Amino acid sequence: MRLSPAIPILRIFSEDKAKEFYLDFLGFKLEWEHRFGDNFPLYARIKRSELIIDLSEHYGDAIPGATIFVPVENIDVLCSELRAKQYRYAKPAIEPVPWGRVMEISDPFGNRLRFSEAAKSDVTANP
Repeated sequence: MRLSPAIPILRIFSEDKAKEFYLDFLGFKLEWEHRFGDNFPLYARIKRSELIIDLSEHYGDAIPGATIFVPVENIDVLCSELRAKQYRYAKPAIEPVPWGRVMEISDPFGNRLRFSEAAKSDVTANP
């Protein structure tokens, strides 16, 4: 028996806004997209590095306002990359927390991505 990493499903309401945020700003790549037919909601999979997220316009797949926790190595590099894009709707910043450092960014639909880099002592204590 083996469990695989979970793939979060985030609710979206606009394909264009979702692509602008997730692909253009955050740097994800579109893996695939699906619709049951013309004039049907979008279901898509995006990926960056090892992080996979499904985006859905389907009512009932997810509730807006979710938070996903994303462990990150070199959070400073990610923050600098995103700030350099000068995205109108997000100005990323890193905040110190007891367990390390966090950069939280909200998408246009109220979902939050909480990028977190563990403190060095946590990395060695919790392999």
